[in-house]
Amino acid sequence: MSTVLPFRALRPQKKYVREVAAFPYDVLEWEEARKIGEGNPKSFLHVEKSEIDFPGDTDGNDPRIYATAKATLQRWIKDRILFQEATPCFYVYGLKQEDHVQYGIVACVSIAEVESGQIKKHELTTVVKEQDRIRNIDTVNANTGLVFCAYPAREAIHRIVEKIIRQDPEYDFTFDNGVAHTVWVVSDAQKIEAIKKAFHDVNAIYIADGHHRVAAAAAVARIRRERNVGHKGTEEYNYFVAGLFPHDQVRILDYNRAVRDLKGLSENEFLGKIKEGFLVSPDSDLSLPSRPHEFGMYLGGKGFRLHVREDRLRQKDLIRTLDVSLLQDNLLTPILGIQDPRTDKRIKFVGSARGIAALKNMVDSKEFAVAFSLYPPSLAQLMAVADSGQIMPPKSTWFEPKLLSGLFVHLLG
Repeated sequence: MSTVLPFRALRPQKKYVREVAAFPYDVLEWEEARKIGEGNPKSFLHVEKSEIDFPGDTDGNDPRIYATAKATLQRWIKDRILFQEATPCFYVYGLKQEDHVQYGIVACVSIAEVESGQIKKHELTTVVKEQDRIRNIDTVNANTGLVFCAYPAREAIHRIVEKIIRQDPEYDFTFDNGVAHTVWVVSDAQKIEAIKKAFHDVNAIYIADGHHRVAAAAAVARIRRERNVGHKGTEEYNYFVAGLFPHDQVRILDYNRAVRDLKGLSENEFLGKIKEGFLVSPDSDLSLPSRPHEFGMYLGGKGFRLHVREDRLRQKDLIRTLDVSLLQDNLLTPILGIQDPRTDKRIKFVGSARGIAALKNMVDSKEFAVAFSLYPPSLAQLMAVADSGQIMPPKSTWFEPKLLSGLFVHLLG
């Protein structure tokens, strides 16, 4: 049984939605986000990534960063750029990217269910990033970012959503990257109860994107429980806002790697060493793998295709058989000396949205020596890892399309 609740979203007026909507704070580098913010004073990046309004050498812990986010949000409320829903509502959020379409329910979900393990994670968080989100949420007094979650698909929920999307939407626009975003407001009491009841048959919810937002929301909730002598458990800080999508509509794309050097090896020496664990064949160019246990590689201006040798595939461990682990365990660690990809500055992770061309450019520019394209894990693999209580290797999953920030803000009181 999963608890989902309607909430009074703080959201943009229709005429401002296209300007307010923004990529999530953690998708963009500072330079990219700053450029967007300079060109759009209403971009939600000014709230969720407010360091863009300060010089690049500003200390990331500077309290002015978070105070500015709070002041910006309050100003937008005062100027009626944003308004708060009169009554608690659910929202249906549709995204269309080329031929892929997905529809989710935007709702508040329980932090208690995160703490009990019913809402499941598959990633570790870092202290620095978690502290940043804690300060953002606590200072602004809102969950500013939408957490992307998946749930095992249920026909009852599907039928409800199918009826809702036949109606006229509240928002309907195409964002900068060509993804169409459509939102329906669900204010009817009967539909609200039907959604709540349908989720009673959902035994687990899986965090897809937004582990730092969830960890920070939970930390803020603990802080506020301690401060509130009259704590009841129903206060808004006991919940965070999420987009809940059926697992059969969620799409994981490739999350690729580039490495700055070959650890002193020549290109020929490097190729010789990787042949111990992989079958190596030339490719006309760098391309995406067509199946699991296959990798693309770009080295010295040439494309290669790598296939993991059969003797390296005999283990049954959930984690070790993931493609990200096979590349890490058979090449990145033993040959290139990357022991901890979370902290090693020689490796860079490149999400699917940047494309194969970005990987090639990184190598052709000589800033990186080699790049690898990976076949993405399946959502079934992710759910199996989360169900077992284990953690996916770093940078294993890139979800597309991305949920935008600024469309649904959850005020904490």
